[in-house]
Amino acid sequence: MNKGTPKEILSFVEENDVKFIRLTFTDIHGNLKNIAIMSGELERAFEYGIPFEAGFFSKNCSDLLLFPDISTMSVLPWRPQTGRVIRFFCYIKHMDGRPFEGDSRNELSEYICKMHEMGYTAQISTKCEFYLFDTDENGNPTKIPHDNAVYLDIAPLDKCENTRREICLSLEEMGFNPLTSRHSYGRGQNEIDFKKSSPVNAADNMVYYKTVVKNISAQNGLFASFMPKPLSDSSGSGLHIGISIKKDGRHIFSSQHQNMRETMSETGKHFIAGVLNRISEITCFLNPAFNSYLRLRQNYSLSDDGCIGAGPLLLRIPYTSEENPYIEIRTADALCNPYIAFRLILAAGFEGIEKKLSLSESVFCGNTILRDNFIPNSLEEAVAVSVNGNFVKENLSNEIYSNAYEHFDRLIKKYNSYKDKTEFEKNYCFNIY
Repeated sequence: MNKGTPKEILSFVEENDVKFIRLTFTDIHGNLKNIAIMSGELERAFEYGIPFEAGFFSKNCSDLLLFPDISTMSVLPWRPQTGRVIRFFCYIKHMDGRPFEGDSRNELSEYICKMHEMGYTAQISTKCEFYLFDTDENGNPTKIPHDNAVYLDIAPLDKCENTRREICLSLEEMGFNPLTSRHSYGRGQNEIDFKKSSPVNAADNMVYYKTVVKNISAQNGLFASFMPKPLSDSSGSGLHIGISIKKDGRHIFSSQHQNMRETMSETGKHFIAGVLNRISEITCFLNPAFNSYLRLRQNYSLSDDGCIGAGPLLLRIPYTSEENPYIEIRTADALCNPYIAFRLILAAGFEGIEKKLSLSESVFCGNTILRDNFIPNSLEEAVAVSVNGNFVKENLSNEIYSNAYEHFDRLIKKYNSYKDKTEFEKNYCFNIY
């Protein structure tokens, strides 16, 4: 169905027994929120918006309006087929129609428009890991991994296979673009990779992906966790962000297996240099939890050539058999707000292009760059580095900027008030994410 006009959407709703509409959006921290309306209210939503009380965004907010983005309509496949449920991502606006300054999705959209004006286009792909844990007799999560399989194992060792398959089928039915899935390194750990798409669409997919994973897992009696380091003796879960960029239709990165770095354009090198230059300032937005830094500090073994395959990488230049060269940022985790994360990474790269920052060969280990000397060691340190710089303030709205750091301040104070840090991690990370 062509989702191009409100009229076509309204016809689809009537012809397919759609009864409920979920108007979804994220708060400043990337947490998914929604309001459900009856199908008869959808026409009003398109024209006038649906009001909601928005005090949870910040103390300065009162009422805001949600306007469905018709290009994001999806049917929720795990809901009943009679009285069906569809979902839209929404634009958030003030009552007078002005865009809401705290809408991180709109922040990313506006930045992409600026890129287009400069002759650039970008596509982003994601690879996101999660754990599947057993639940107890009351349905509460445990920290018992669902299996003892390791990287790329198959059934019967891989007991997560059926749940992972259902997740991928649900994602595909909703119009997402899952590419591959596998058992990852840890016991009960899984990974699903997405095809490249526009930055806003990639962020939309990432936000809703977590909801799909948790819903399908719960239907199978399991608890899915995106906590970066849920088990001290197992691999951490990351969010790998692939970035492909064209200038006037030509790729700025290189896909040649041999001499990738030498064949990369100067523009591509400037972009990478820009990311490296600002990565410490944006780390608290890529890794926004105390638990994130347990993953970032985990130890790995060096291979015979002194490089690391699945270790503490900051960035890598992957080999690709397609004419689609890209770079991959490896430090982020799924607790980030992807709209803000993508916005800041792109802004850092384009600052490197604008200032023609040089990329030193000494930072490379093969076609990878390690995290050493680039990434802060704790959330407190990451926030301090970010606040002391000007980059984030210059690239986020005042609404998002002020509320983000107020949140970090409260989180740090709460963490320091806990004697039992493990209990803090359980209450503010494992049970939530």
